[in-house]
Amino acid sequence: MNLMETLENRWINKTYPAIVIDGLQISFKQIKNTPSSHLKNISRGDVVAIIGDFDVQSIANLINLIDIGAIIVPLSPLTGEDHEYFFDTARVKWVVENVNTILLPHALTNELLEGFKGGTNSGLILFSSGTTGRPKAILHDLTLFMNRFYTPRPTMRTLAFLLFDHIGGINTLFHALFNSSTVVCTKSRDIDSILKLCEDFNVELLPTTPTFLRLMLFSGAVPTKIPKSLKVITYGTERMDEATLKAFCDLLPHIDFRQTYGLSELGILRIKSKSRDSLFMKIGGEGVEWKVENSLLYLRSKSRMIGYLNSDSPFDNEGWYLTNDLVEVQDDYIKIIGRNNDVVNVGGLKFLLTDVERVAYANPEIELAKVVSKQNPITGQHIEIFIQLREESRLDLKDLKAYFSKSLPTHMIPRKFEITNIEVGHRHKKL
Repeated sequence: MNLMETLENRWINKTYPAIVIDGLQISFKQIKNTPSSHLKNISRGDVVAIIGDFDVQSIANLINLIDIGAIIVPLSPLTGEDHEYFFDTARVKWVVENVNTILLPHALTNELLEGFKGGTNSGLILFSSGTTGRPKAILHDLTLFMNRFYTPRPTMRTLAFLLFDHIGGINTLFHALFNSSTVVCTKSRDIDSILKLCEDFNVELLPTTPTFLRLMLFSGAVPTKIPKSLKVITYGTERMDEATLKAFCDLLPHIDFRQTYGLSELGILRIKSKSRDSLFMKIGGEGVEWKVENSLLYLRSKSRMIGYLNSDSPFDNEGWYLTNDLVEVQDDYIKIIGRNNDVVNVGGLKFLLTDVERVAYANPEIELAKVVSKQNPITGQHIEIFIQLREESRLDLKDLKAYFSKSLPTHMIPRKFEITNIEVGHRHKKL
């Protein structure tokens, strides 16, 4: 039985929609009957880029291409300036956008990719965020990747907030479809649009990011505009700060807040938060192991990627992957406290950039903050901070310098302050 038929069986006799888009309620039967003739020339093992979002045609294209056995590269229109790089790196043969299909000539081959094409499984190529260089092309065995969805989970009306080109977005889509949960799709991811959709369609589960939640907190929407239907808000893709989580838990006592954690290289992991207001989490799931060495988190997973198409393997001889996340351990739980490259050494005194960020977020006038380290000929390093204040704030640079001088030891005080708007990327993470 192919994927389309498997999902169709999950939706037999369901009277509610499989997806909602632009206010239209669409059954799974309508997804199955969405045009697919434009895919007729695509063969098993072909690398196919799908440019889209969570709309009916893109979802149908994705499912049909999995059933063909293609190697799929999901891309967002918002990353259009990088598409040529993605096409070249992934050796894309076909580009599918809506019902339009374009054949691309590619003379170059990739040894890892060619080896995978020799099998029978469909594939998935994701691109890293590229914050430390050009994005890496991550090849997954999609058939193996999909296995986790066959175990039944609770049915909850879910908003597709994370994007089509993100592992979290793909996870949201298939988790909902396999569990007969309505997926509410959106083209606009601003706060008012998201909350209105949640209200209009009784959304129960909202997967989002810490940056989006913090902006929502400062928008004045919490708690008065939060729909009563919301039962669970999950947050991931970047580190959550404790001040934001505590504020949400205090203001929305009826909502369960759950942390998610995953890497494009390893997939989405099974995570259990110690409590709704705690950043400590337990990592689990079949075939997943973790260990901590020198405060750094290592993971090993049976559902890991096959490899990078444009970089060396990051796994050691025993299959362990260094996440570069610094963690604090408490019994069987861990809490991410920063990244390995967040460690700063000022005159021989070490601390984390996130320690300064935590102090920033304790100030109710600061909406977003970004702390960076710089080389210093005298102290070795120093830090600088960029601050986005809430719209009605009257704080100036003098006030901010006084606040941080009072709240931090001398070596941790930023040497430069700048009040600015902090850029948030298309995945709703700070850039």
